[in-house]
Amino acid sequence: MRTHGTYLYRDARRLSDGRLVPAHWRMTIEPAVRARARRVFSRVQPTRSSAIIVSATKESARDLLWLMERWPLDPEDERSRLRLGADAADHREQEEQVQLILAGEYRRPEFAHTPTKAARDYQLTAVDLLRARQVQLLADEVGLGKTYTSLLNLVNPDALPAVVIAPTHLPRRWATELDESFPWLTYEIAKKTTPSPRAATGNFADVTIMSYSKLAGWAPYLAGHMSSVIFDEAQELRHGVSTDKGRAAAQLTEHATFVVGATATPVYNYGGELFNIVDILRKGELGTKEEFTREWGAMQMSNDRMTVGNPAALGAHLRDSGLMIGRTRKQVGRELPKTVKNVHTVDVDPTALEEVAKDARRLAELILSSTATSKERFEAAGEIDWKVRQATGVAKAPYVAEFVRLLLNSEDRLVVWGWHRDVYNIWMEALADFHPRLYTGTESPKQKAEAEDAFTAPLTGENDCRILIMSLRSGAGVDGLQKAARVGVFGELDWSPQVHEQAIGRLRRDGMGDDPPVVYFLVSDEGSDPALMDVLQLKRQQAEPIVSPDGKLLTNSTTDPHRARRLAESILGITPTQEAAS
Repeated sequence: MRTHGTYLYRDARRLSDGRLVPAHWRMTIEPAVRARARRVFSRVQPTRSSAIIVSATKESARDLLWLMERWPLDPEDERSRLRLGADAADHREQEEQVQLILAGEYRRPEFAHTPTKAARDYQLTAVDLLRARQVQLLADEVGLGKTYTSLLNLVNPDALPAVVIAPTHLPRRWATELDESFPWLTYEIAKKTTPSPRAATGNFADVTIMSYSKLAGWAPYLAGHMSSVIFDEAQELRHGVSTDKGRAAAQLTEHATFVVGATATPVYNYGGELFNIVDILRKGELGTKEEFTREWGAMQMSNDRMTVGNPAALGAHLRDSGLMIGRTRKQVGRELPKTVKNVHTVDVDPTALEEVAKDARRLAELILSSTATSKERFEAAGEIDWKVRQATGVAKAPYVAEFVRLLLNSEDRLVVWGWHRDVYNIWMEALADFHPRLYTGTESPKQKAEAEDAFTAPLTGENDCRILIMSLRSGAGVDGLQKAARVGVFGELDWSPQVHEQAIGRLRRDGMGDDPPVVYFLVSDEGSDPALMDVLQLKRQQAEPIVSPDGKLLTNSTTDPHRARRLAESILGITPTQEAAS
Protein backbone atom coordinates (compact mmCIF):
# COMPACT_ATOMS: atom_id res chain seq x y z
CA MET A 1 0.00 0.00 0.00
CA ARG A 2 1.27 3.41 -0.88
CA THR A 3 1.98 5.75 2.03
CA HIS A 4 2.18 9.53 1.94
CA GLY A 5 4.62 10.32 4.70
CA THR A 6 5.45 9.60 8.34
CA TYR A 7 4.33 10.51 11.85
CA LEU A 8 6.26 10.72 15.12
CA TYR A 9 5.20 11.18 18.74
CA ARG A 10 7.44 13.46 20.80
CA ASP A 11 7.27 13.89 24.57
CA ALA A 12 6.98 17.25 26.29
CA ARG A 13 10.31 18.86 27.03
CA ARG A 14 11.62 22.05 28.58
CA LEU A 15 14.00 24.24 26.61
CA SER A 16 17.13 25.79 28.06
CA ASP A 17 15.34 29.14 28.38
CA GLY A 18 12.64 27.55 30.55
CA ARG A 19 9.90 27.38 27.92
CA LEU A 20 7.85 24.21 27.81
CA VAL A 21 7.35 22.44 24.50
CA PRO A 22 4.23 20.29 24.94
CA ALA A 23 3.97 16.70 23.74
CA HIS A 24 3.09 16.73 20.06
CA TRP A 25 2.68 14.80 16.83
CA ARG A 26 5.08 15.64 14.02
CA MET A 27 3.86 14.62 10.57
CA THR A 28 6.10 14.79 7.52
CA ILE A 29 3.73 14.53 4.56
CA GLU A 30 4.04 14.98 0.82
CA PRO A 31 2.90 18.44 -0.39
CA ALA A 32 -0.45 17.55 -1.98
CA VAL A 33 -1.67 15.75 1.14
CA ARG A 34 -0.08 18.25 3.51
CA ALA A 35 -2.34 21.04 2.23
CA ARG A 36 -5.42 18.95 3.00
CA ALA A 37 -4.06 17.82 6.37
CA ARG A 38 -3.72 21.45 7.42
CA ARG A 39 -7.43 21.90 6.86
CA VAL A 40 -8.20 18.85 9.01
CA PHE A 41 -6.01 20.07 11.86
CA SER A 42 -7.33 23.59 12.32
CA ARG A 43 -5.08 24.16 15.33
CA VAL A 44 -1.91 23.13 13.43
CA GLN A 45 1.24 25.09 14.23
CA PRO A 46 2.77 27.00 11.30
CA THR A 47 6.32 25.90 10.46
CA ARG A 48 8.80 26.72 7.71
CA SER A 49 9.52 23.04 7.20
CA SER A 50 7.42 20.43 5.40
CA ALA A 51 6.31 19.06 8.77
CA ILE A 52 2.92 19.52 10.42
CA ILE A 53 3.03 19.82 14.21
CA VAL A 54 -0.02 19.52 16.48
CA SER A 55 -0.32 19.05 20.25
CA ALA A 56 -0.67 15.42 21.30
CA THR A 57 -4.13 15.00 22.78
CA LYS A 58 -6.46 12.02 22.58
CA GLU A 59 -8.61 14.00 20.19
CA SER A 60 -5.73 14.85 17.84
CA ALA A 61 -4.70 11.16 17.83
CA ARG A 62 -8.20 10.25 16.72
CA ASP A 63 -8.10 12.90 13.99
CA LEU A 64 -4.72 11.64 12.81
CA LEU A 65 -6.02 8.08 12.59
CA TRP A 66 -9.03 9.39 10.63
CA LEU A 67 -6.72 11.23 8.22
CA MET A 68 -4.71 8.05 7.71
CA GLU A 69 -7.78 6.12 6.57
CA ARG A 70 -7.49 8.05 3.31
CA TRP A 71 -3.80 8.91 3.24
CA PRO A 72 -1.83 6.23 5.11
CA LEU A 73 1.31 7.34 6.96
CA ASP A 74 4.15 5.26 8.36
CA PRO A 75 5.14 5.51 12.04
CA GLU A 76 8.76 6.56 12.50
CA ASP A 77 9.05 4.15 15.43
CA GLU A 78 7.04 1.46 17.21
CA ARG A 79 6.39 3.71 20.21
CA SER A 80 4.58 6.24 18.01
CA ARG A 81 2.40 3.52 16.48
CA LEU A 82 1.38 2.18 19.89
CA ARG A 83 0.77 5.63 21.31
CA LEU A 84 -1.44 6.61 18.38
CA GLY A 85 -3.57 3.49 18.69
CA ALA A 86 -3.96 3.75 22.46
CA ASP A 87 -4.84 7.47 22.49
CA ALA A 88 -7.33 7.14 19.63
CA ALA A 89 -8.99 4.15 21.31
CA ASP A 90 -9.23 6.08 24.58
CA HIS A 91 -10.86 9.02 22.81
CA ARG A 92 -13.35 6.78 21.00
CA GLU A 93 -14.35 5.05 24.24
CA GLN A 94 -14.61 8.38 26.06
CA GLU A 95 -16.72 9.94 23.31
CA GLU A 96 -19.10 6.99 23.26
CA GLN A 97 -19.50 7.10 27.02
CA VAL A 98 -20.13 10.86 27.02
CA GLN A 99 -22.81 10.51 24.33
CA LEU A 100 -24.57 7.75 26.28
CA ILE A 101 -24.55 9.93 29.40
CA LEU A 102 -25.88 12.99 27.59
CA ALA A 103 -28.58 10.87 25.95
CA GLY A 104 -29.67 9.46 29.32
CA GLU A 105 -28.80 5.90 28.28
CA TYR A 106 -25.87 5.33 30.61
CA ARG A 107 -26.11 2.63 33.29
CA ARG A 108 -24.97 4.46 36.40
CA PRO A 109 -22.90 2.47 38.92
CA GLU A 110 -23.92 2.43 42.57
CA PHE A 111 -22.28 4.92 44.90
CA ALA A 112 -19.93 3.53 47.53
CA HIS A 113 -21.73 5.75 50.10
CA THR A 114 -25.14 7.40 50.03
CA PRO A 115 -25.38 11.13 50.83
CA THR A 116 -27.93 12.10 53.47
CA LYS A 117 -29.46 14.53 50.95
CA ALA A 118 -30.90 12.92 47.83
CA ALA A 119 -29.15 13.90 44.60
CA ARG A 120 -31.19 15.14 41.66
CA ASP A 121 -30.80 13.36 38.33
CA TYR A 122 -29.05 16.32 36.64
CA GLN A 123 -26.52 16.37 39.49
CA LEU A 124 -25.83 12.65 39.05
CA THR A 125 -25.34 13.25 35.32
CA ALA A 126 -22.59 15.74 36.14
CA VAL A 127 -20.85 13.09 38.27
CA ASP A 128 -21.14 10.55 35.45
CA LEU A 129 -19.51 12.98 33.01
CA LEU A 130 -16.77 13.83 35.49
CA ARG A 131 -15.89 10.17 35.91
CA ALA A 132 -15.90 9.69 32.16
CA ARG A 133 -13.80 12.78 31.37
CA GLN A 134 -11.97 13.25 34.71
CA VAL A 135 -12.12 17.01 34.18
CA GLN A 136 -15.21 19.20 34.21
CA LEU A 137 -16.23 22.82 33.91
CA LEU A 138 -19.48 22.80 35.90
CA ALA A 139 -21.35 25.86 34.64
CA ASP A 140 -24.89 25.29 35.95
CA GLU A 141 -27.01 28.37 36.44
CA VAL A 142 -26.83 30.13 39.80
CA GLY A 143 -28.81 28.29 42.47
CA LEU A 144 -28.72 24.77 41.01
CA GLY A 145 -26.50 23.36 43.75
CA LYS A 146 -23.00 23.38 42.27
CA THR A 147 -21.45 22.96 45.73
CA TYR A 148 -23.33 19.73 46.39
CA THR A 149 -22.81 18.51 42.81
CA SER A 150 -19.06 19.14 43.02
CA LEU A 151 -18.83 17.07 46.20
CA LEU A 152 -20.95 14.15 44.97
CA ASN A 153 -18.04 12.28 43.38
CA LEU A 154 -16.33 12.15 46.78
CA VAL A 155 -18.67 9.30 47.79
CA ASN A 156 -16.26 7.14 45.76
CA PRO A 157 -13.02 6.14 47.53
CA ASP A 158 -10.91 6.72 44.40
CA ALA A 159 -11.81 10.44 44.57
CA LEU A 160 -10.21 10.91 48.00
CA PRO A 161 -8.42 12.79 49.40
CA ALA A 162 -9.73 16.01 47.91
CA VAL A 163 -9.03 19.71 48.14
CA VAL A 164 -11.58 22.50 47.68
CA ILE A 165 -10.40 26.02 46.83
CA ALA A 166 -13.00 28.77 47.26
CA PRO A 167 -13.21 32.56 47.60
CA THR A 168 -12.33 33.87 51.05
CA HIS A 169 -15.90 34.09 52.33
CA LEU A 170 -17.02 30.60 51.25
CA PRO A 171 -15.03 27.85 53.06
CA ARG A 172 -17.66 27.84 55.81
CA ARG A 173 -20.35 27.06 53.24
CA TRP A 174 -18.41 24.03 51.97
CA ALA A 175 -17.93 22.76 55.52
CA THR A 176 -21.68 23.13 56.15
CA GLU A 177 -22.46 21.12 53.01
CA LEU A 178 -20.09 18.37 54.12
CA ASP A 179 -21.65 18.27 57.59
CA GLU A 180 -25.19 18.11 56.20
CA SER A 181 -24.75 15.78 53.22
CA PHE A 182 -21.52 13.82 53.67
CA PRO A 183 -21.13 13.43 57.45
CA TRP A 184 -18.75 10.46 57.19
CA LEU A 185 -16.08 12.60 55.47
CA THR A 186 -13.48 14.34 57.61
CA TYR A 187 -12.38 17.83 56.66
CA GLU A 188 -9.91 20.55 57.59
CA ILE A 189 -10.28 24.27 56.87
CA ALA A 190 -6.97 26.01 56.24
CA LYS A 191 -6.48 28.73 58.83
CA LYS A 192 -3.11 30.10 57.75
CA THR A 193 -1.22 30.65 54.51
CA THR A 194 1.13 27.82 55.48
CA PRO A 195 0.01 24.19 55.98
CA SER A 196 -1.08 22.91 59.36
CA PRO A 197 1.24 20.38 61.08
CA ARG A 198 -1.23 17.69 60.07
CA ALA A 199 -1.10 18.53 56.36
CA ALA A 200 2.63 19.27 56.36
CA THR A 201 3.31 15.68 57.47
CA GLY A 202 0.98 14.17 54.87
CA ASN A 203 -1.80 13.30 57.32
CA PHE A 204 -4.55 14.77 55.17
CA ALA A 205 -8.24 14.93 56.01
CA ASP A 206 -10.64 13.50 53.45
CA VAL A 207 -11.31 17.05 52.30
CA THR A 208 -9.04 20.06 52.74
CA ILE A 209 -10.84 23.41 52.31
CA MET A 210 -9.02 26.68 51.71
CA SER A 211 -9.34 30.10 50.12
CA TYR A 212 -7.52 31.09 46.95
CA SER A 213 -5.34 33.42 49.02
CA LYS A 214 -3.86 30.41 50.86
CA LEU A 215 -3.37 28.23 47.81
CA ALA A 216 0.21 29.20 46.95
CA GLY A 217 1.44 28.27 50.45
CA TRP A 218 -0.35 24.92 50.54
CA ALA A 219 0.05 23.72 46.94
CA PRO A 220 3.60 22.30 47.26
CA TYR A 221 2.45 20.08 50.14
CA LEU A 222 -0.78 18.94 48.49
CA ALA A 223 0.45 18.47 44.90
CA GLY A 224 0.66 14.81 43.95
CA HIS A 225 -1.39 13.70 46.97
CA MET A 226 -4.90 14.93 46.06
CA SER A 227 -7.08 12.63 43.97
CA SER A 228 -9.68 15.39 43.48
CA VAL A 229 -9.32 19.14 43.09
CA ILE A 230 -12.41 21.38 43.18
CA PHE A 231 -12.28 25.07 42.31
CA ASP A 232 -15.29 27.06 43.48
CA GLU A 233 -16.00 30.22 41.46
CA ALA A 234 -13.43 28.99 38.92
CA GLN A 235 -13.51 32.34 37.11
CA GLU A 236 -10.87 33.23 39.72
CA LEU A 237 -8.48 31.35 37.39
CA ARG A 238 -9.35 33.40 34.30
CA HIS A 239 -5.90 35.06 34.24
CA GLY A 240 -4.23 31.67 33.91
CA VAL A 241 -0.71 30.94 35.12
CA SER A 242 0.30 34.59 34.96
CA THR A 243 -0.69 34.85 38.65
CA ASP A 244 0.62 33.08 41.76
CA LYS A 245 -2.73 31.42 42.42
CA GLY A 246 -2.94 30.30 38.81
CA ARG A 247 0.49 28.67 38.96
CA ALA A 248 -0.34 27.04 42.31
CA ALA A 249 -3.65 25.78 40.92
CA ALA A 250 -1.88 24.23 37.91
CA GLN A 251 0.57 22.56 40.28
CA LEU A 252 -2.34 20.93 42.13
CA THR A 253 -4.15 19.66 39.05
CA GLU A 254 -1.09 18.21 37.30
CA HIS A 255 -1.36 14.83 39.04
CA ALA A 256 -4.99 14.86 40.23
CA THR A 257 -7.41 12.24 38.87
CA PHE A 258 -10.59 14.34 39.03
CA VAL A 259 -10.70 18.12 38.57
CA VAL A 260 -13.81 20.31 38.75
CA GLY A 261 -14.10 24.01 38.04
CA ALA A 262 -17.49 25.19 39.30
CA THR A 263 -18.79 28.56 38.16
CA ALA A 264 -22.01 30.01 36.81
CA THR A 265 -19.89 32.63 34.99
CA PRO A 266 -17.03 30.81 33.22
CA VAL A 267 -16.63 33.89 31.03
CA TYR A 268 -16.44 37.15 32.95
CA ASN A 269 -15.42 39.28 30.02
CA TYR A 270 -14.00 37.57 26.95
CA GLY A 271 -14.09 34.08 25.48
CA GLY A 272 -10.31 33.67 25.72
CA GLU A 273 -10.65 33.42 29.49
CA LEU A 274 -12.01 29.93 28.96
CA PHE A 275 -8.67 28.79 27.61
CA ASN A 276 -6.88 29.99 30.75
CA ILE A 277 -9.35 28.24 33.04
CA VAL A 278 -9.49 24.95 31.13
CA ASP A 279 -5.72 24.84 30.67
CA ILE A 280 -5.33 24.94 34.45
CA LEU A 281 -7.99 22.30 34.98
CA ARG A 282 -6.27 19.99 32.47
CA LYS A 283 -3.10 21.12 30.71
CA GLY A 284 -3.35 20.90 26.93
CA GLU A 285 -7.06 20.03 26.84
CA LEU A 286 -7.65 22.80 24.29
CA GLY A 287 -4.14 22.62 22.82
CA THR A 288 -1.63 25.40 23.29
CA LYS A 289 -2.74 29.02 23.47
CA GLU A 290 -1.51 29.52 19.90
CA GLU A 291 -3.49 26.50 18.70
CA PHE A 292 -6.60 27.68 20.54
CA THR A 293 -6.23 31.07 18.87
CA ARG A 294 -6.07 29.54 15.40
CA GLU A 295 -8.80 26.96 15.93
CA TRP A 296 -11.39 29.30 17.41
CA GLY A 297 -10.63 32.50 15.53
CA ALA A 298 -9.44 34.18 18.71
CA MET A 299 -8.01 37.67 18.52
CA GLN A 300 -5.33 38.82 20.94
CA MET A 301 -6.04 42.17 22.55
CA SER A 302 -4.30 44.36 25.10
CA ASN A 303 -3.47 43.05 28.57
CA ASP A 304 -3.20 39.47 27.22
CA ARG A 305 -6.97 39.19 26.65
CA MET A 306 -8.59 37.34 23.77
CA THR A 307 -11.93 37.47 22.07
CA VAL A 308 -13.29 34.36 20.35
CA GLY A 309 -14.42 34.52 16.74
CA ASN A 310 -17.37 32.15 17.20
CA PRO A 311 -18.33 31.87 20.89
CA ALA A 312 -21.40 29.74 20.18
CA ALA A 313 -19.31 27.13 18.31
CA LEU A 314 -16.77 26.98 21.15
CA GLY A 315 -19.55 26.50 23.68
CA ALA A 316 -21.11 23.73 21.60
CA HIS A 317 -17.73 21.95 21.34
CA LEU A 318 -17.18 22.10 25.09
CA ARG A 319 -20.65 20.72 25.80
CA ASP A 320 -20.58 18.01 23.12
CA SER A 321 -17.21 16.74 24.33
CA GLY A 322 -18.50 16.54 27.91
CA LEU A 323 -15.88 18.99 29.12
CA MET A 324 -18.41 21.66 30.10
CA ILE A 325 -21.86 21.01 31.48
CA GLY A 326 -24.14 23.92 32.19
CA ARG A 327 -27.84 23.52 32.74
CA THR A 328 -30.40 26.28 33.08
CA ARG A 329 -33.24 26.17 35.58
CA LYS A 330 -35.67 25.65 32.73
CA GLN A 331 -33.77 22.59 31.50
CA VAL A 332 -33.89 20.86 34.89
CA GLY A 333 -37.44 21.85 35.77
CA ARG A 334 -36.51 24.29 38.51
CA GLU A 335 -37.31 27.50 36.73
CA LEU A 336 -37.75 30.69 38.73
CA PRO A 337 -39.43 33.93 37.69
CA LYS A 338 -37.16 36.11 35.57
CA THR A 339 -35.61 39.10 37.23
CA VAL A 340 -37.39 42.40 36.65
CA LYS A 341 -34.67 44.83 35.61
CA ASN A 342 -35.10 48.58 35.67
CA VAL A 343 -32.63 51.23 34.53
CA HIS A 344 -33.15 54.60 36.22
CA THR A 345 -31.24 57.78 35.54
CA VAL A 346 -30.31 59.67 38.69
CA ASP A 347 -28.90 63.11 39.29
CA VAL A 348 -25.30 63.70 40.30
CA ASP A 349 -23.55 66.16 42.55
CA PRO A 350 -21.28 67.91 40.01
CA THR A 351 -18.66 68.74 42.64
CA ALA A 352 -17.06 65.30 42.65
CA LEU A 353 -16.88 65.16 38.85
CA GLU A 354 -15.55 68.73 38.60
CA GLU A 355 -12.69 67.82 40.94
CA VAL A 356 -11.38 65.18 38.55
CA ALA A 357 -12.44 66.86 35.30
CA LYS A 358 -9.06 68.45 34.56
CA ASP A 359 -7.12 65.27 35.32
CA ALA A 360 -9.65 63.18 33.41
CA ARG A 361 -9.27 65.28 30.25
CA ARG A 362 -5.48 65.13 30.50
CA LEU A 363 -5.56 61.33 30.89
CA ALA A 364 -8.15 60.94 28.12
CA GLU A 365 -5.98 62.92 25.69
CA LEU A 366 -2.95 60.82 26.66
CA ILE A 367 -4.83 57.57 26.06
CA LEU A 368 -5.92 58.72 22.60
CA SER A 369 -2.54 60.24 21.74
CA SER A 370 -0.65 58.68 18.84
CA THR A 371 2.68 59.84 20.28
CA ALA A 372 2.34 58.47 23.83
CA THR A 373 4.23 55.30 24.69
CA SER A 374 2.45 52.03 25.48
CA LYS A 375 3.50 52.36 29.11
CA GLU A 376 2.11 55.90 29.34
CA ARG A 377 -1.20 54.84 27.83
CA PHE A 378 -1.41 51.78 30.09
CA GLU A 379 -0.78 53.82 33.25
CA ALA A 380 -3.22 56.50 32.11
CA ALA A 381 -5.88 53.86 31.44
CA GLY A 382 -5.66 52.49 34.98
CA GLU A 383 -5.70 55.96 36.51
CA ILE A 384 -8.65 57.28 34.49
CA ASP A 385 -10.63 54.14 35.28
CA TRP A 386 -10.43 54.38 39.05
CA LYS A 387 -10.55 58.18 39.21
CA VAL A 388 -13.61 58.69 37.01
CA ARG A 389 -15.49 55.62 38.27
CA GLN A 390 -14.91 56.65 41.87
CA ALA A 391 -15.91 60.25 41.17
CA THR A 392 -19.05 59.03 39.38
CA GLY A 393 -19.95 56.79 42.31
CA VAL A 394 -19.46 59.59 44.81
CA ALA A 395 -21.40 62.05 42.65
CA LYS A 396 -24.36 59.64 42.47
CA ALA A 397 -24.16 58.38 46.07
CA PRO A 398 -26.54 60.89 47.77
CA TYR A 399 -29.17 60.32 45.09
CA VAL A 400 -28.74 56.56 45.25
CA ALA A 401 -29.28 56.79 49.01
CA GLU A 402 -32.49 58.77 48.47
CA PHE A 403 -33.72 56.19 45.96
CA VAL A 404 -33.00 53.37 48.45
CA ARG A 405 -34.83 55.25 51.18
CA LEU A 406 -37.84 55.58 48.89
CA LEU A 407 -37.83 51.83 48.16
CA LEU A 408 -37.73 51.02 51.87
CA ASN A 409 -41.13 52.62 52.26
CA SER A 410 -42.54 49.48 50.68
CA GLU A 411 -39.75 46.89 51.11
CA ASP A 412 -38.61 45.31 54.37
CA ARG A 413 -35.03 44.89 53.20
CA LEU A 414 -32.86 45.28 50.13
CA VAL A 415 -29.31 44.82 48.89
CA VAL A 416 -27.22 47.67 47.49
CA TRP A 417 -24.16 46.95 45.35
CA GLY A 418 -21.21 49.29 44.95
CA TRP A 419 -17.46 49.33 44.44
CA HIS A 420 -15.70 52.21 46.21
CA ARG A 421 -15.12 52.74 49.93
CA ASP A 422 -15.90 56.47 49.69
CA VAL A 423 -19.28 55.58 48.19
CA TYR A 424 -20.01 53.06 50.97
CA ASN A 425 -19.23 55.71 53.57
CA ILE A 426 -21.77 58.11 52.06
CA TRP A 427 -24.42 55.41 51.99
CA MET A 428 -23.67 54.27 55.53
CA GLU A 429 -24.11 57.81 56.87
CA ALA A 430 -27.15 58.74 54.76
CA LEU A 431 -28.97 55.48 55.58
CA ALA A 432 -27.77 55.00 59.16
CA ASP A 433 -31.32 54.79 60.55
CA PHE A 434 -31.79 51.53 58.61
CA HIS A 435 -28.73 49.99 60.33
CA PRO A 436 -26.88 48.99 57.14
CA ARG A 437 -24.16 46.35 57.27
CA LEU A 438 -21.15 45.94 54.99
CA TYR A 439 -20.20 42.85 53.00
CA THR A 440 -17.25 44.03 50.91
CA GLY A 441 -13.65 43.16 50.18
CA THR A 442 -12.46 44.87 53.36
CA GLU A 443 -14.35 42.83 55.96
CA SER A 444 -12.91 39.60 57.35
CA PRO A 445 -14.77 36.32 56.79
CA LYS A 446 -16.07 36.56 60.38
CA GLN A 447 -17.36 40.10 59.83
CA LYS A 448 -19.01 39.07 56.57
CA ALA A 449 -20.74 36.17 58.30
CA GLU A 450 -21.99 38.52 61.03
CA ALA A 451 -23.32 40.98 58.43
CA GLU A 452 -25.08 38.18 56.58
CA ASP A 453 -26.61 36.86 59.82
CA ALA A 454 -27.80 40.34 60.85
CA PHE A 455 -29.42 40.92 57.45
CA THR A 456 -31.26 37.60 57.42
CA ALA A 457 -32.33 37.62 61.10
CA PRO A 458 -36.06 38.07 61.85
CA LEU A 459 -37.23 41.67 62.04
CA THR A 460 -37.84 42.74 65.64
CA GLY A 461 -38.34 46.49 65.21
CA GLU A 462 -35.15 47.47 67.07
CA ASN A 463 -31.73 47.78 65.42
CA ASP A 464 -32.99 45.82 62.45
CA CYS A 465 -30.51 45.60 59.59
CA ARG A 466 -32.62 46.48 56.57
CA ILE A 467 -29.79 47.18 54.10
CA LEU A 468 -26.86 45.00 53.11
CA ILE A 469 -24.20 46.91 51.19
CA MET A 470 -22.21 44.47 49.08
CA SER A 471 -19.16 44.91 46.93
CA LEU A 472 -19.94 44.00 43.34
CA ARG A 473 -17.33 41.21 43.37
CA SER A 474 -17.42 39.89 46.93
CA GLY A 475 -20.75 38.07 47.18
CA ALA A 476 -20.30 35.15 44.78
CA GLY A 477 -21.63 31.92 46.28
CA VAL A 478 -23.54 33.55 49.15
CA ASP A 479 -26.81 31.76 49.83
CA GLY A 480 -29.71 32.82 52.07
CA LEU A 481 -30.20 36.48 51.14
CA GLN A 482 -33.14 35.49 48.93
CA LYS A 483 -35.13 34.63 52.06
CA ALA A 484 -34.72 38.16 53.42
CA ALA A 485 -34.96 40.38 50.34
CA ARG A 486 -36.19 40.41 46.76
CA VAL A 487 -35.01 43.89 45.71
CA GLY A 488 -31.49 44.94 44.77
CA VAL A 489 -29.97 48.26 43.71
CA PHE A 490 -26.80 48.72 41.66
CA GLY A 491 -25.50 52.05 42.91
CA GLU A 492 -22.30 51.53 40.93
CA LEU A 493 -21.63 49.47 37.81
CA ASP A 494 -18.97 46.92 36.89
CA TRP A 495 -17.31 46.54 33.50
CA SER A 496 -18.43 42.89 33.37
CA PRO A 497 -22.12 41.94 32.93
CA GLN A 498 -21.39 38.57 34.55
CA VAL A 499 -20.55 40.36 37.81
CA HIS A 500 -24.06 41.83 37.78
CA GLU A 501 -25.55 38.40 37.07
CA GLN A 502 -23.63 36.86 39.98
CA ALA A 503 -24.93 39.60 42.24
CA ILE A 504 -28.53 39.12 41.08
CA GLY A 505 -28.07 35.41 41.74
CA ARG A 506 -27.96 36.13 45.47
CA LEU A 507 -31.66 37.03 45.25
CA ARG A 508 -32.80 34.79 42.39
CA ARG A 509 -32.39 31.26 43.74
CA ASP A 510 -34.24 28.47 45.51
CA GLY A 511 -35.95 29.64 48.67
CA MET A 512 -37.03 33.01 47.26
CA GLY A 513 -40.68 33.96 47.49
CA ASP A 514 -43.27 33.71 44.75
CA ASP A 515 -42.64 37.23 43.45
CA PRO A 516 -39.76 37.77 41.00
CA PRO A 517 -36.67 39.63 42.21
CA VAL A 518 -36.49 43.26 41.16
CA VAL A 519 -33.21 45.09 40.52
CA TYR A 520 -32.53 48.71 39.71
CA PHE A 521 -29.51 49.94 37.77
CA LEU A 522 -29.04 53.56 38.83
CA VAL A 523 -27.05 55.35 36.16
CA SER A 524 -26.07 58.92 35.40
CA ASP A 525 -25.67 60.78 32.13
CA GLU A 526 -22.23 61.98 33.23
CA GLY A 527 -18.95 60.47 34.35
CA SER A 528 -18.12 56.83 33.59
CA ASP A 529 -21.66 55.44 33.35
CA PRO A 530 -22.33 56.17 29.64
CA ALA A 531 -19.15 54.29 28.62
CA LEU A 532 -19.87 51.46 31.03
CA MET A 533 -23.39 50.92 29.74
CA ASP A 534 -22.06 50.79 26.18
CA VAL A 535 -19.37 48.22 27.00
CA LEU A 536 -21.71 45.99 29.02
CA GLN A 537 -23.79 45.31 25.92
CA LEU A 538 -20.68 44.53 23.85
CA LYS A 539 -19.39 41.99 26.33
CA ARG A 540 -22.63 40.03 26.29
CA GLN A 541 -21.71 39.04 22.73
CA GLN A 542 -18.69 37.10 24.06
CA ALA A 543 -19.90 35.64 27.35
CA GLU A 544 -23.44 34.49 26.78
CA PRO A 545 -23.28 32.48 23.52
CA ILE A 546 -20.63 30.24 25.10
CA VAL A 547 -22.67 29.24 28.15
CA SER A 548 -26.11 29.42 26.54
CA PRO A 549 -27.30 25.94 25.46
CA ASP A 550 -28.58 27.21 22.12
CA GLY A 551 -25.68 29.59 21.50
CA LYS A 552 -27.91 32.65 21.77
CA LEU A 553 -27.91 35.56 24.18
CA LEU A 554 -29.49 34.71 27.51
CA THR A 555 -32.88 36.28 28.15
CA ASN A 556 -32.18 36.71 31.84
CA SER A 557 -29.03 38.79 31.43
CA THR A 558 -28.34 42.48 30.90
CA THR A 559 -17.93 42.29 29.14
CA ASP A 560 -13.32 45.16 25.91
CA PRO A 561 -9.74 45.92 25.97
CA HIS A 562 -10.77 49.30 24.63
CA ARG A 563 -12.79 50.25 27.70
CA ALA A 564 -10.31 52.96 28.71
CA ARG A 565 -10.44 54.31 25.14
CA ARG A 566 -14.23 54.32 25.28
CA LEU A 567 -14.12 56.12 28.62
CA ALA A 568 -11.63 58.62 27.25
CA GLU A 569 -13.77 59.31 24.17
CA SER A 570 -16.84 59.68 26.36
CA ILE A 571 -15.06 62.25 28.54
CA LEU A 572 -13.87 64.20 25.52
CA GLY A 573 -17.30 63.95 23.87
CA ILE A 574 -16.06 62.44 20.62
CA THR A 575 -17.49 59.65 18.48
CA PRO A 576 -16.11 56.19 19.39
CA THR A 577 -13.38 54.92 17.10
CA GLN A 578 -13.97 52.02 14.76
CA GLU A 579 -11.35 49.99 16.69
CA ALA A 580 -13.17 50.47 19.97
CA ALA A 581 -16.53 49.70 18.46
CA SER A 582 -15.42 46.50 16.78
